[in-house]
Amino acid sequence: MVTSRDVARLAGVSQSTVSYVMSGRRSISPETRRRVEAAIAELAFQPNAGARALKSQRTKVIGLVVPFGPSVDTAGLLPFIETIANCAREEEYDVLLVTRDEGSAGLTRLAARSLCDAIVLMDIETSDARIPVAADLAVPVILIGLPADPAGLPCVDLDFELAGRMAVDDFAAGGHDRVALIGHPPELVARDLNFIRRFQRGAHDAAAAHGLAYDVVEPRERGRAGAGEAVDRALAGGSERLGIVVPNTEAVQLVLHALAERGVRPGRDVSVTALVTDVLAETLQPPVTNVSLEPRDVSRRAMQALFRLLDRDHPRAAAPVELVTPRLTRRNTTLPD
Repeated sequence: MVTSRDVARLAGVSQSTVSYVMSGRRSISPETRRRVEAAIAELAFQPNAGARALKSQRTKVIGLVVPFGPSVDTAGLLPFIETIANCAREEEYDVLLVTRDEGSAGLTRLAARSLCDAIVLMDIETSDARIPVAADLAVPVILIGLPADPAGLPCVDLDFELAGRMAVDDFAAGGHDRVALIGHPPELVARDLNFIRRFQRGAHDAAAAHGLAYDVVEPRERGRAGAGEAVDRALAGGSERLGIVVPNTEAVQLVLHALAERGVRPGRDVSVTALVTDVLAETLQPPVTNVSLEPRDVSRRAMQALFRLLDRDHPRAAAPVELVTPRLTRRNTTLPD
């Protein structure tokens, strides 16, 4: 097996110089760096992760606690996971996925066994039992989400309250007289995920400020039947210019289908605005007006904050709460002004 000693011998430098080139912890002359990198490439050298961890007391692994299961929008998780993995790779870190189902025990296992240098915690509930445990861990923890009490942990998330206000403000600007928010299925509402409450608060406050009638219509079940029943209740409220906002990614296409089946065309008879990524909004039929979820920006900022905490030479405290500003883009589903 090729070792750093072999690389040093081929490059004509000391073993410590090879280490400095790879870690970037000391300034090395361009010519020396070139020789070392050429030797690494020629020998196809890969540092031994275990030996490197023992020497540096770093695992070079980030633990990512993500939700999985039948009630989870797995497709919506992919931009987060992909961006986190890419950011980790840029810093020569790997990512260890841990499911949320393990709860606080999963966090304790990660830290107690020294499996990772830091943890990214997703799927945050308003009162999340994992937060006090995470706050006591010896490794840095950053939250993608905003609980009622972060216990001093840094949080990065979309500004969901602003997103709710944006959707309703746009309806008000377009002369709508009523807003119906088609919400999340019962099992998600019961979990009290913080982003649901924050989005609804922003939408409610904006409707009140504009004097618009406002209803929250929560589907009684998941899937096509639940979406159809929710659409019926939204339409039954009566309105000359109705704005429907759908903050549930997996329900958006179902709502569009239900409207079409009832002969109601978004952009002609009602307005529909969804809380989804720009990519999904553009590919839906019809392309839907959206408030952006910005999963890649949220993930990138979370990882930047995490690596600031991990910087041994220049550690910097992360902001207690960093909220990413959403954007609203009008498409085919908005009534003309």
